[in-house]
Amino acid sequence: MKETTVSRKERILQEALLLFSSKGYMDTSTKEIALKANVSEALIFKHFGNKDSLLSQLIKSGYRRVILQHKDMLTYHSGKDFLRKMIFLPNKLVSEQPQFWRLQERLSHHPFSKSQHEQFMKPVQVVLNKAFVELGYEKPELETQLLLLLIDMLWKKEACGEIDNAKVIAKLLEKKYQLS
Repeated sequence: MKETTVSRKERILQEALLLFSSKGYMDTSTKEIALKANVSEALIFKHFGNKDSLLSQLIKSGYRRVILQHKDMLTYHSGKDFLRKMIFLPNKLVSEQPQFWRLQERLSHHPFSKSQHEQFMKPVQVVLNKAFVELGYEKPELETQLLLLLIDMLWKKEACGEIDNAKVIAKLLEKKYQLS
């Protein structure tokens, strides 16, 4: 019985992610999610309470997956190594979980989604600054800010399909920072 409950809950999450990322959060109803997940709408409310809580669960679990799968990304070995990891991270994340990052791009103005993303990126800023200091950059804080802006733009553009050459751009950044 427990396996069935878990699998139905997972189906709800999967279908909600697909619908929210393609149609948008506001344009997707719980009734539509229930239909796609082949469950009753009441089951959605039983598991999540409401549509907002379902969205929050999707966002939290998405970032949890990213952190678990890429915990080595924040491991600092050297400035060059860390910069290289960060430059290629947007492409790697979007290619592994396109629906999640498409949803994040669509919700970049949403307070909860924005706060989760900022929480995810906050430790990166400190370590990037450390890398630029180690590498002797004249203005490490500005380099950090610039690279974070580029990373943010790259994953958003790739997630919504506006660029298809993210790896080429990452290679260009790798060359700019003399990491290859």
